[in-house]
Amino acid sequence: MAEWICPNCEYVYDEDKGDPREGWPAGTPFEDIDPDWTCPDCGVREQVDFLPIEQFVGNDQDGNIISAETRAAWAREKDLQEGKQQ
Repeated sequence: MAEWICPNCEYVYDEDKGDPREGWPAGTPFEDIDPDWTCPDCGVREQVDFLPIEQFVGNDQDGNIISAETRAAWAREKDLQEGKQQ
């Protein structure tokens, strides 16, 4: 099962655990969640805004989603800092 993260507040939806207070029992796949569902922590982002946790690098701390291009650049920079080849 996978984990999905709100790019605004960094709430994590774990498919294994679900979110019973939101009505999603353990084992509920993320794609089965209503696309209009909003993040239970910040209420700002909807289900469609969430990212697979492995793709998340960070947010701008103002609640703005970092563009895919910026996330890719950050990932490349992190790889370079860790000595990984591109």
